[in-house]
Amino acid sequence: MIVITGAAGFIASCLASALLAKHQVVVVDKFDRNDKNKNLEGKNVQKIDRNVFFEWFEKNHQNVQFVYHLGARTDTTEFDYQIFEELNISYSKKMWTACCLYQIPLVYASSAATYGLGEYGYKDDETQISLLKPLNPYGESKNEFDKWVLAQNQEPPFWAGLKFFNVYGANEYHKGRMASVIFHAFNQIKQTNAMKLFRSHNPDFKDGEQLRDFVYVKDVVSVCEFLGQKTAPSGIYNLGTGKARTFLDLVKNTFAAMQIAENISFVDTPADIRDKYQYFTQADMDKLQKAGYQKEFFSLEEGVTDYVQNYLVPNRYF
Repeated sequence: MIVITGAAGFIASCLASALLAKHQVVVVDKFDRNDKNKNLEGKNVQKIDRNVFFEWFEKNHQNVQFVYHLGARTDTTEFDYQIFEELNISYSKKMWTACCLYQIPLVYASSAATYGLGEYGYKDDETQISLLKPLNPYGESKNEFDKWVLAQNQEPPFWAGLKFFNVYGANEYHKGRMASVIFHAFNQIKQTNAMKLFRSHNPDFKDGEQLRDFVYVKDVVSVCEFLGQKTAPSGIYNLGTGKARTFLDLVKNTFAAMQIAENISFVDTPADIRDKYQYFTQADMDKLQKAGYQKEFFSLEEGVTDYVQNYLVPNRYF
């Protein structure tokens, strides 16, 4: 059986759907939000509350082939570090320790938020991780766990940490402010036939030409499945497309997928996040490719079209 934590959430619920075709799947989460639980409706999975998971794991580890630890607090606007300390660091350390003890392979979620403003670039070089300067407690918590992992003498038989870049796609209906720009664009366009983007406050970038590495959730699932084969070297990997695209590209493609004429305007970036706003992110994907992952990523055009037309418009889940 395969264990997936954070399984009522966005990426983890999509992974659960993909793995169910071949595996028995055990999903771990708090299961206290009806909007998130919809991500698992109709899926033949065994549910374990996260607060009792390690007791269950002790009794059932001999039946577990792999753990995907994707559960985390992901709110980049939350500034109470204690919340991240509990969920993103302490719980993750406990998971690592258990997988070492039971000798079970582990993939866990890190984040591109660890790169901060990109002062040291976006290369998944493990020798640089201690130098990184995340911009918020969420990014700090992810980087602290990465550093802790690299300092360990004991390891699971295979492990990988994934630095997710800007993931978008099905099953993010519950994420509110933290949902992807594509999700927000779709809903704003649907309601107003128009879209407002943040104005640039950096002279090096024109309005709407801020750049992000947007990666479709189906590609994230595919990489997770690849790592589940345990043929790659253990380590920390970027997970983006390696091709930064502008917010204008993203929104223009959303209008096109919705078959609505473009109507784009700009508003000031809120002052409280302006000094922490990233104008460019782009994953260096050489490490994952050299590890054997050769599948083509969805282009932004392909991903937005699939997401909008096959999930957002019909209000479908993955």
